[in-house]
Amino acid sequence: MHDFPPDVDAYTPAETSRPDTRSPARFLVWLLRAQWDVVAAMAVAGLIWFLPGALSPLLLGKAIDSGVLRGDMWATLGWAGLLAFVIVCGAAAGITQHTLAVRGWLIALYGTQKLVTRKAVQLGHVLSRRLPTGEVLSISSSDSNTFGQTVEVVSRGLGSLAAFALVCGLMFTTSPPLGWVVLIAAPLLVGAASPVLRPLNHAQTAERTQTGELTSMATDIVSGLRILRGIGGERTFGNNYAVQSQKVRRLGVATGTWQAVTETISVLVSGMLLVTLVWLGSHEMLAGRLTVGQLISFVGYALFMVWPLQTFFEFAQKWVQGLVSARKTIALLNPELPFSQGDEPLSPRPRLVDAASGVAVEPGRFLAVVSGVPEDSAALADRLGRYLPTEQGFEADEDESELSGRAARRARVEKDARRAEAAARDAEEGARPWGVTADGVDYGRLPLASLRRTVVVSDTASQLFAGTLQQAVDPWGTHSREQAEAVLHAAAAEDVYAGLPGGWDGTIDELGRGLSGGQRQRVVLARALLLDPEVLVLVEPTSAVDAHTEASIAERLVVQRRGRTTVVMTASPLLLHHADEVSLLVDGREVARGRHADLLGDDRYRAVVGRGMEEDE
Repeated sequence: MHDFPPDVDAYTPAETSRPDTRSPARFLVWLLRAQWDVVAAMAVAGLIWFLPGALSPLLLGKAIDSGVLRGDMWATLGWAGLLAFVIVCGAAAGITQHTLAVRGWLIALYGTQKLVTRKAVQLGHVLSRRLPTGEVLSISSSDSNTFGQTVEVVSRGLGSLAAFALVCGLMFTTSPPLGWVVLIAAPLLVGAASPVLRPLNHAQTAERTQTGELTSMATDIVSGLRILRGIGGERTFGNNYAVQSQKVRRLGVATGTWQAVTETISVLVSGMLLVTLVWLGSHEMLAGRLTVGQLISFVGYALFMVWPLQTFFEFAQKWVQGLVSARKTIALLNPELPFSQGDEPLSPRPRLVDAASGVAVEPGRFLAVVSGVPEDSAALADRLGRYLPTEQGFEADEDESELSGRAARRARVEKDARRAEAAARDAEEGARPWGVTADGVDYGRLPLASLRRTVVVSDTASQLFAGTLQQAVDPWGTHSREQAEAVLHAAAAEDVYAGLPGGWDGTIDELGRGLSGGQRQRVVLARALLLDPEVLVLVEPTSAVDAHTEASIAERLVVQRRGRTTVVMTASPLLLHHADEVSLLVDGREVARGRHADLLGDDRYRAVVGRGMEEDE
């Protein structure tokens, strides 16, 4: 087959692309239903793959009774030829089954990753309020792989079940008592492993939770490595990571122990069934109720039964593991955007008014906002962009590794309740009138997509992705080289272009590592300028650059944004000097407004910007 990776469309509004997140089991069933054709084909191929093991005892017994014992060479060759044909068909089906298994695994893997990507794009800044970064990465990597394994073992289990039923039917036609023994004993023997599944589930859940926490710690260390080196915190964070690694290792050992117990039970019960059938079959032959060929067939049946029984045990393990991963996945896929939306049209050049601060943003003007408390101006930027307050966030997962099964379930319920409470608060915040109007229309009555296209917020948390400089400045790939060069000049980032080997094709590492803080900040500013929205809100866009570069940015930014609405949260006199208007916030409210030179006579204003002026002098 040459269609790998298979086309996985997790973005269409079709019903099959909407995962069932009501429970982990329902999610796994939806996952199987979404690729039912692959699952069905894999089950059929699996059944044919099992046929040589299921039919070989029958054909071998027929060859002995009809050919060998009677000295009939043609009968012997006929049954032997039929046996060879069945083996060839089984081998071909095995190849097909493996190919389909890889395909089903890839569909589950890529489909889950696309669902995670779609949800991350949909939630945006809300995602980090619901789950830690490491949890999202674990779902996209390890859990998606687990779902692939689950799909494979379910399909193989269906084939095993069909083969098991076929062998039971063959045994009934020869010896009904032995057939009843298999039919009654097999479910009881498989059920013997059920008491082990609960502690296995608990162990896998604890290991999965702590693995997500470990991934989050690794992500934090990598993203903050430069800061950690600056404050000498590498050893402390390294030790914390080592402690968490050992915790995950111990949980992995515990999980492996319970898996070993399950597999031990599988081998034990399969062996018990084999011994029982051989013993009963021998007595049936001595009693004259079975021929030599039939006894050999029954021994073959007994040996074959070990295979599907162990597949059933493997299915139980993988299904439990799939439930653990599904529980984590639906925690990501469940949340929706907590914003009410309307269908009021948004004008191309809106006048924005923030009721909480009293700040009015006039269209086509360059407005600077000054606040002695940076959090107040940052909160204003969030409100103008319709983003939830940044001070709220998710709660880290509780360590369940030392809890009993009931206590661990109670901890999970409490954690889910806390997250649901946080989501309810966000939904309440997003459902009521937002408090910011565009031409007199509250944000809550505007389409969110239209608002996002019109009002763009670029703050200090904006990051760069790995790629070339061209991709960093123009990630959409929709602008010309001349336009990209113009915004790079406006952001005074020509040194980034000059310093990268390859220029526009020069490689930038993830999060802009390898660039200085000022260079990263200017590339982010260039990216925002290239988008050229009608309303651009910049939060401290020059906080990491020197005064000379900041002066260049201030002059060029005004020219680049002429005719557009620009709001800059800053206390830099160099930027304030070029602003059309400056708004002074005290306790989150606008108390003065005017040109920078006019506001210098206000002691409150001078107290905020005076230090910057002294540094410039």
